[in-house]
Amino acid sequence: MTTHLDLHDVCVSFNGFKALNGLNMRVSKGELRCLIGPNGAGKTTALDVICGKVKPSSGSVTFHGTALSALEEHQIARAGVGRKFQVPSVFRELTVSENLEVAQASRPGVWANLRFDLRRSRQEEIEQLAELIGLSEQLDKPAAYLSHGQTQWLEIGMLVAQDAELILMDEPTAGMTAQETRKTAELFARLKGRHTLLVVEHDMGFVKAIGDMISVMHLGQLLAEGSAAEVESHPDVRRAYLGSGGITNA
Repeated sequence: MTTHLDLHDVCVSFNGFKALNGLNMRVSKGELRCLIGPNGAGKTTALDVICGKVKPSSGSVTFHGTALSALEEHQIARAGVGRKFQVPSVFRELTVSENLEVAQASRPGVWANLRFDLRRSRQEEIEQLAELIGLSEQLDKPAAYLSHGQTQWLEIGMLVAQDAELILMDEPTAGMTAQETRKTAELFARLKGRHTLLVVEHDMGFVKAIGDMISVMHLGQLLAEGSAAEVESHPDVRRAYLGSGGITNA
């Protein structure tokens, strides 16, 4: 498998506190990787470093052979890295279709190949995308009227519309109903392979449903990697979660 994302010995300090302390992690192209760990383990900081929101004090972050730590946030986005935050950032007054169209229009090079049938081909692409994220019947509905889960799916669809090769997601199922969580797992299964996904998540039921490979973080470092069964039985992981009700309740 081709390494798509490589974090090597990454350190981040905030006022002397080491949020990341020599983090090493490799993610393969098309992989769906789940990142778990106790609160304060550095999971969100790891996403912040990848997308450029936070600069590492040392170490390197490489995506597709490109050194991301040397780039600004907008340059990292143009390089194919998309970030979905816990609070969805969609245009609430626009319809689902219009949101996807705006995202599509911001795709690098989309205006460089203008053709006579561009509007028609773009509309077909939007309809296919709406089907992918399960919002075909909501295309003409303003985003403000979507459920919480549907809003999350729309934002994921906007990242896909922007051609994000690597999609970073921070607790995507937080606040979702059980049915929405199940549909989100199905969506991720459709996305992996064509996109590389890195998902920070506390819901271990969801993690087990979607993740082939799980990385466990603790105190800013990589503690263990493997399948759900492997990380749950890992002695270092069991010690890290001691007193928190076990890894299942993290």
